[in-house]
Amino acid sequence: MDEKAVQSLLLENKEILNVTGVEGVDNFNDEAVVLLTNKGKLTIKGEKLNISKLNVDEGKLIVKGEINSLIFSEYEGQREKVSLIKKLFK
Repeated sequence: MDEKAVQSLLLENKEILNVTGVEGVDNFNDEAVVLLTNKGKLTIKGEKLNISKLNVDEGKLIVKGEINSLIFSEYEGQREKVSLIKKLFK
């Protein structure tokens, strides 16, 4: 399996989140961080959030603060890829 295709989330004490499989940061402030990952969009919600480390080349990110929720959803580019593949194999 390609290392970039692997996604992992490691949450320590609801204060430090290590994420792999990161393709980019869509948006962030002190209450929410929205990431584009190889498994979809990941929204991190909390308080006093900050990105302490980001390396898109390695697909790694560390968020610190009070983390209250992690929400995965599809993003537009991902949905278009899936529908194109489905159309090809119908």
